[in-house]
Amino acid sequence: MMNCVVANTFTDHAEHNDFDDHGETEPREECGVFGVWAPGQEVSKLTYFGLYAIQHRGQEAAGMAVGGEDGLLVFKDMGLVSNVFDESLLESLQGDVAIGHNRYSTAGGKEWANVQPMFGTSKHGQDVALAHNGNLTNYLELRSMAEERGLITEGDTSSDTAVMSALLADGVGDDNSILDSAARLLPHVQGAFSLTFTDGNTLYAARDPHGVRPLVLGRLERGWVVASETCALDIVGAQFIREIEPGELIAIDEAGLRTQRFAETKHKGCVFEYVYLARPDSTIRGRNVNATRLEIGKRLAQTHPADGDLVIPVPESGTPAAVGYARESGIPFGQGLVKNAYVQRTFIQPTQTLRQLGIRLKLNPLREVIEGQRLVVVDDSIVRGNTQRALIKMLREAGAAEVHVRIASPPVKWPCFYGIDFATPAELIANIGGDDSLEGMTETIRNAIGADTLGFVSIDEMVAATEQPANQLCTACFDGNYPLGLPEGNSNADAVRTLLNSAESAE
Repeated sequence: MMNCVVANTFTDHAEHNDFDDHGETEPREECGVFGVWAPGQEVSKLTYFGLYAIQHRGQEAAGMAVGGEDGLLVFKDMGLVSNVFDESLLESLQGDVAIGHNRYSTAGGKEWANVQPMFGTSKHGQDVALAHNGNLTNYLELRSMAEERGLITEGDTSSDTAVMSALLADGVGDDNSILDSAARLLPHVQGAFSLTFTDGNTLYAARDPHGVRPLVLGRLERGWVVASETCALDIVGAQFIREIEPGELIAIDEAGLRTQRFAETKHKGCVFEYVYLARPDSTIRGRNVNATRLEIGKRLAQTHPADGDLVIPVPESGTPAAVGYARESGIPFGQGLVKNAYVQRTFIQPTQTLRQLGIRLKLNPLREVIEGQRLVVVDDSIVRGNTQRALIKMLREAGAAEVHVRIASPPVKWPCFYGIDFATPAELIANIGGDDSLEGMTETIRNAIGADTLGFVSIDEMVAATEQPANQLCTACFDGNYPLGLPEGNSNADAVRTLLNSAESAE
């Protein structure tokens, strides 16, 4: 049996209601995972830098598990990577293998107990730590399995990751390795998952059969790396080898890299990774994210031209599409909004007044640039519309003559159950008018946010910009077609079922 230490420095954040720097008006970036097997190297520092590279995927909490002579050591806490780890702590986490996780809670609460990596011990004393990006749609089924085996108690508020970790550890025995346990468990796990896990000796990784969330494999001079995005490979100096295939399980240790299939590949990658979630310098299925966003901006200019004097982005995620729009339209590009890079999260009551203040803390107009100008404002997406409404008001107060808004994705009409935290259907601004036609919906949103004109890129144009086959992408948040199904026992999913059934009946 390996020794394990699970540590944290403080846990009182869970007592506060928090809101992000967008005032809870934009999609949350779910989570990011990282793993490294590199004997003789500083795996904790490699993991730190890897997590730092994918900090955008989760800013609520961070953690890592390191396997070495002292056993499997786990350290995790609330906060950014740079807040959770310091030099002395990283020096104390020595070993040959490590996994790491950045979290935003899409399943389970914001309590420290739900921070990853999750840790479990088998009945035979085998330790295992696991990190997960995604959401499981058969959580209740897996939870029942865990309860029947006595792994969790009824009424326990464990996240889907905690339940999966418990089942994985429970499957290890004298004749069954962690690899054996994973190979048996994963075919029964439904939903979106990109995993890294370790027993302290071997690095394991797996990806759901649909490949909803990205997961890539990289090579170090003396080791291997697994990460949510290719940008993390770049940061730690790893060479990109390939993506972990949907339905693939891999193991890496002194015996080399071993791979096996636990399910057939049924590609349904999240299109929102291209639009908003992934870093622009990452590549997904051979397509650079920045190039995709530039192309979306180009197509947006073709389908929704505007009489403007200046194209400005909502930084940072709206910048590539704004550049593409400016190039195609011939309208000059400029920076009309200054972003405060140091505004992250605040743990205070999210009243509407403070939400508006939060937006002003993050973005401030450059009056000298925008005064008297007809602006074309390009943003990546619109969810509740609070951010856009506040920004347009600020731009007009700063002297903008006109504000034409262009959105580099279609209207978000449906929640995501595969790893992104959107609002409920009733809270999405695309649903407030009750008009299902694109024209009526666009006009309702335009009035709500106070823009002079408003245009969205179409689903077809967005998909074309990714250069991926349309039937291999998930666009559920835009069209309500959920390729992995809906979870049971989820009130938001029940509301979606009701809406979808009503739409079918009306037809």
